[in-house]
Amino acid sequence: MKVRQHDRAGAAALATVGLLLCGGSLSGCAGGGAAAEDARSGADAVEVLHQAAGALVRAGSSKARTSMEMATGGTRVTIRGEGVYDYRDRLGRLKVTLPQDPAGAQEHRPITELLAPGALFMKNRGAGVPADKWVRVDTTTLSDGNLVTGGATDPLAAAELLRGVRRATYLGRTEVAGTQVRHYRGVADIGLAARSASAGNRGPLRAAAKGFATAEVPFDAYLDDEGRVRKVRHRFSFLNGEQKTTVAVASTTLLYDFGTPADIRLPAGGDIYAGKIAQQ
Repeated sequence: MKVRQHDRAGAAALATVGLLLCGGSLSGCAGGGAAAEDARSGADAVEVLHQAAGALVRAGSSKARTSMEMATGGTRVTIRGEGVYDYRDRLGRLKVTLPQDPAGAQEHRPITELLAPGALFMKNRGAGVPADKWVRVDTTTLSDGNLVTGGATDPLAAAELLRGVRRATYLGRTEVAGTQVRHYRGVADIGLAARSASAGNRGPLRAAAKGFATAEVPFDAYLDDEGRVRKVRHRFSFLNGEQKTTVAVASTTLLYDFGTPADIRLPAGGDIYAGKIAQQ
């Protein structure tokens, strides 16, 4: 009997030590839960980020907020956007608000933008375009692939840039807009992203790979527990062709309310302006 009592006491002691080593949680020792998932996310940071765009497509749609900060010389401006995006059909609608003129003149009217594979449609573009007409831009011809030109980075293109991640570090958990997320920091290669992107973003990303001052794009990405991008911030650098100066751009995309309805219709041919567009 004494042997049995010692056996029972030893078993109880081992169980207590086990709980202490596991932080008081049996699930931690089983390899499950957030701790185990965080460990996997840290070890496979590059692979997790490569899959982020696919997670958005599975989510279907969401609301989006964008912010683009541009700095050159002593001038800094911020352009903001808000709208919805359909990841399955690769269609988005944003209302983009331009900053005031440096002299403090009245604000520009917001520009409505429709994002589509290989194309950008803008309404209230100004510069001689009738108020009821849309301007269509072929994004495969833009030197930045429309990562910058529209004043907002296409949300799916922002996620597909992460397909080009070469190196990344998992920095731990934090919170974005009330949602628990995992924070990653690293560098993406636009050329690699273009080769791995969906058909609609392949052409624009190839153009950006040629047009930017460097193909490497530093980023901070925040993914939720389903692998969806909740927030991503890219830092671009490109050359201003006319002034031969480097423009630094920080583009931030915030995604939320996944599954929200996103009924987006592209303009008919007769609603697209065919005249010459003045430069702003």
